[in-house]
Amino acid sequence: MASPLAKTSAPAAGKMRLVRELLGPYHRWLALILAMMLVETAMSVASPWPLKIILDNVVGDHKPAAWLDALRFLDLGGDKMELAAVAGAAVVVIALLGAVASYIDNYYTESVSQWVAHDLRMRVYDHLHRLSLGYYDTHQSGPILSTLTADVKTIQGFASSGTLGILVDLLTIVGMVGIMFWLDWDFALIAIGATPFLLLFVARFNKEVKAATHEVRRYQSDIVAVVQQGLESMRIVKAFGRQELEKSQLAEVSHATVDAALAARRVKSLLSPAVSLTVALCTGYVLWRGTGLVLADVMTLGALTVFLTYLSKFFKPVQDLAKMSNTIAQTAVAIERIQVILDTDDILPVKPDARDPGTLRGEISFENVAFSYTPESQVLTDVVCHIAPGQLVGVVGPTGGGKSTVVSMIPRFYDPSGGTVRIDGVDVRDFDLQALRQQIGFVLQDTSLFHGTIRDNIAYGRPGATDQEVVEAARLANADEFISRMAHGYDTMVGERGMTLSGGQRQRIGIARAIVRNAPILILDEPTAALDTESEKLVIDALEKLMKGRTVITIAHRLSTIRHADKIIVLKGGVVAEQGTHDELLRLDGVYAELYRTQVQPAAPASA
Repeated sequence: MASPLAKTSAPAAGKMRLVRELLGPYHRWLALILAMMLVETAMSVASPWPLKIILDNVVGDHKPAAWLDALRFLDLGGDKMELAAVAGAAVVVIALLGAVASYIDNYYTESVSQWVAHDLRMRVYDHLHRLSLGYYDTHQSGPILSTLTADVKTIQGFASSGTLGILVDLLTIVGMVGIMFWLDWDFALIAIGATPFLLLFVARFNKEVKAATHEVRRYQSDIVAVVQQGLESMRIVKAFGRQELEKSQLAEVSHATVDAALAARRVKSLLSPAVSLTVALCTGYVLWRGTGLVLADVMTLGALTVFLTYLSKFFKPVQDLAKMSNTIAQTAVAIERIQVILDTDDILPVKPDARDPGTLRGEISFENVAFSYTPESQVLTDVVCHIAPGQLVGVVGPTGGGKSTVVSMIPRFYDPSGGTVRIDGVDVRDFDLQALRQQIGFVLQDTSLFHGTIRDNIAYGRPGATDQEVVEAARLANADEFISRMAHGYDTMVGERGMTLSGGQRQRIGIARAIVRNAPILILDEPTAALDTESEKLVIDALEKLMKGRTVITIAHRLSTIRHADKIIVLKGGVVAEQGTHDELLRLDGVYAELYRTQVQPAAPASA
């Protein structure tokens, strides 16, 4: 169940480019956030100084610094009480400014994280829609869905909670280190001497955590794939009584997820205590050494307090990094998985000067068309055929002959690897892609309906269709009768994939969708194959109304449905083996005649 989505790591340059592009529209908010973070940093650096003033200049006998004289504006009964009042007021002012700055940067950080997540989600979804169908032939939808939801949510959560704290801590370090060296540079070197080794220790273990996180996210994607497949196939699962099989498949990938997560438990369990112990050793040494300096009257008690306060804050980012190592690793992996999708270039190219096809006549030609899904699997080798405007053409052939592939090239679901597909004499690659597809209607073997009203499902064929056009399309599709009998008529909600309707009802809604589109080219994929006799009659009657005046290409599995086609194209081995009318092909007594005899004529009884 390994997902190809999780196997490729995006280059660091690509990830940084993605981050810059996402944050670019919010540069003003980011500037405000940065300003507030600087205020927070200043307040954090200033927070121990009122206590230093109390310890050194109020309780102690040290002379106040010259800059404090400017703050002596209160008369509370003595210099020391006046200074204590200034220190107390400073505590409140520092806390107030820090609180206001914290509120503003948290408020806008959450705003940025929400909008960045929205932009990223839409960017990935838009890219997925622009990928060719070939991408989905080789990628599971479960891992893709997991990336679009869980990975985006991981990035959003980190942006809103983790990034701000780490940036504020790092800015605070810069200010505190500067003041520590100003107070006592040699003592500051002793205080922060263990930092490089601690950072190397954290970085070393973070690599292991990230590697384990890669495995966890891969298996989590497999869980989504298994659950999605099971839920989508619930009718088949129940029909064949394979609930235990489905549960065992989920148990397998779920156990693999647990094993991958527990593989990193030793690292994650050891990292935080190890950092905390290192911080405690450094703090203990500074406390012991600083006390000696205070007793020797080399350092004031207030200065030692400032050192100890700064030291605890100095190591806080390292402790946070240790505690957040799993979150950081998950975020890094999420960015890589998203970048892998965005770097996928399996996109049908659209020329800058692509032309609007306007209203097509429906003349279609295949000129030496070749196609392969993979280099090892050649589906079409040399397809040559011509379809005149307004013709009804059947496409038949043995299983695996390339029928669906040929038809899929008309709306450019795939591009040929060789040769040319032309409509009205123009290479389909010269048309604007969306405008081309608007000129083509589809009725497939199993019509897909969306969760919504019947009206919405019919109008899906042409956004902006009026209610009158929807009802008229339903009437022509022989669907109005059963829709009108429903309690809510055209406002009746359709269950997921239309499972609340019969197969014949779904097909007639699909035909109504094609009718309301009113396209000059119509592609049919045996839309009556799975219907009972009564439903088939209604659907065929609706199709006959739909096909009038259009170029119709139908993939036929039951040859009796195309006996009256203007032309029948027989595909075998990746080439057009035969083409002609039904009678002509029977007289030819080739591939088509053999297929027809197999389907229509009963098998001869076995000899005694």
